[in-house]
Amino acid sequence: MNCVELIQNHVDYHASSYTSLSDKIWELAEPRFQEYQSSKLLQDYLADRGFSVRADLAGEKTAFIAEYGQGSPVIAFLGEFDALSGLSQQADDIKHNPLKEGACGHGCGHHLLGTGTLAAVCALKACMEENHLPGTIRFYGCPAEENAGGKAYLVRDGYFDDCDLALCWHPELVRRAVYGSSTANFRAFFTFHGTPAHAAIQPEQGRSALDAVELMNVGVNYMREHMIDAARIHYAVTNTGGIAPNVVQQEAQVLYAIRAPKVTQVKELYERVCNIAHGAALMTETSVDIRQVAAYSNLISNSVICDQIERHMEGLGPISYTEEELAYARRFQTAISEMDRKMMPENACAAFGREIAQEQLKLPIYTAIAYGNHHEDMKGSTDVGDVSWMIPTAQFNVPTFAAGTAFHAWQAVAQGKSSIAHKGMLYAAKIMALTACDFLLDPSLVDQAKKIFMEMLGGEVYPNPLPPECQPGIW
Repeated sequence: MNCVELIQNHVDYHASSYTSLSDKIWELAEPRFQEYQSSKLLQDYLADRGFSVRADLAGEKTAFIAEYGQGSPVIAFLGEFDALSGLSQQADDIKHNPLKEGACGHGCGHHLLGTGTLAAVCALKACMEENHLPGTIRFYGCPAEENAGGKAYLVRDGYFDDCDLALCWHPELVRRAVYGSSTANFRAFFTFHGTPAHAAIQPEQGRSALDAVELMNVGVNYMREHMIDAARIHYAVTNTGGIAPNVVQQEAQVLYAIRAPKVTQVKELYERVCNIAHGAALMTETSVDIRQVAAYSNLISNSVICDQIERHMEGLGPISYTEEELAYARRFQTAISEMDRKMMPENACAAFGREIAQEQLKLPIYTAIAYGNHHEDMKGSTDVGDVSWMIPTAQFNVPTFAAGTAFHAWQAVAQGKSSIAHKGMLYAAKIMALTACDFLLDPSLVDQAKKIFMEMLGGEVYPNPLPPECQPGIW
């Protein structure tokens, strides 16, 4: 049996065990750095199928590597399994209906992402055994992609140093190989410390930490006029110093996220934001502690790998859906927000071009390959970017939700156990395994990917955006 047939048949034969595994992780919905049960489920599954597993890596208790094979090339498969806070939701319900108020939910489909990647390495292992293929495949269990950039710690501690290339997929609304980049992103807490006092009796004795936070925010807002258009700065006040207005606030805190197209640009902006924080502290006679908690580098997408991904998407064709599944998706399209509904035509035109978009918009789930914007840079951030600075890396998307669904929203959580989501996950597994198989069978492709990688770096080296004192942590 050839590799294409073997991989597809293997994924199909074990489909029920993969869908069951993804559903269990959906139900666990564990947040960043706390994915203990989800990580163990994936580890145990792979260990039972002949992978050697090592865990508790780079200070991340839930990080692990499951490995099979020997020699070159060494191919990394990136799997995630963390959920988002506050997105608990009943499955299949088109009304907002949390399973538990305030609990977590898989609003970005990482239960599908990790399990689909697991299915890919299991299918590829079977293919390697059947055809006696040389090479090493590794499933990287990557915690805390959301808000903490868990892969950056694995990169910093050298766990990708001997890899030749990396593959990753992400649940989405369209099929496409991601040729574009993503934004780099730093996150940091700014905690101001002042002097408390009674605001009416002895206001002159007080030095307000909350004033410092407000002045910092004003200063950063003025800075927005003097930074590149593609940069973004967001903030959330995480501690206002209490709820008593007649007390000068002794402590206050703000969390900043700073984005730009390249990690070097973010580093420059971060230094300017830090200077503003110190200025706010000076103006208010307070002090400030600055704690960087995450850093995401921009994605350097490898066109050689993307070309192979796209070739297999074309070869497999679109995912087929039953009438029941199409009706399910139409029901969820009634649950999306008015803003998301209004944006659908524009987004579809960007993805497919105007002519194909008109046909795709008639469907409740997009089926065409998005050629229109697959070279477009993403506005969001991913820690896959940190891996991509070290080795040739590519990411692709597969539809797992009704068209128009917003990510990081309860509507995505509600669809996470549907047969539509499962079909997308299994399709992604096949694409990933088939693409990796190309590089095992043809070492010249590895050389081509590395050549393009070096050209894209243009002499730059990974800037290692995490300071030495920055360690994985729950915040």
